[in-house]
Amino acid sequence: MKPAILVLHGPNLNLLGSREPEIYGRLTLAEIDREIKRHARARGVRVECRQSNHEGELIDALQSAGGKGFAAVVFNPGAFTHYSIALRDTVAAIPLPVVEVHLSNVHAREEFRRHSVIAPAARGQISGFGLQSYLLGIDAALGVLQSRRAAREAGR
Repeated sequence: MKPAILVLHGPNLNLLGSREPEIYGRLTLAEIDREIKRHARARGVRVECRQSNHEGELIDALQSAGGKGFAAVVFNPGAFTHYSIALRDTVAAIPLPVVEVHLSNVHAREEFRRHSVIAPAARGQISGFGLQSYLLGIDAALGVLQSRRAAREAGR
């Protein structure tokens, strides 16, 4: 059975392509999702991409991901990165590995963007590579899943 990865996009990412293209590029969210799906298919992985501007919807998606058959999450929390303790606590509470991703290099931007409350609860963070951040996030999630599978098999 193919592993499944949930890709979550947070607030304002639905505006990609027109929102500050000098920072976020000119690709739309639909174009990014198509590339993510293409990349995942090439690796034998099923992905589902979702976007929400609402914190509670993102929390619900994270909490229900395992029950819906997802093995990992690639998550761009958008502005929630910097202050959503509720999302941080959800990432910490679920058993799935979560890879935090960002299109821009958050560490080279405004001071308030340099701190992620999500990162300490996530498996890792990838930022600054545009679309490639998501693709690297898929690969990182797959690597974590493969390591877990190998460790289980070694323990038999």
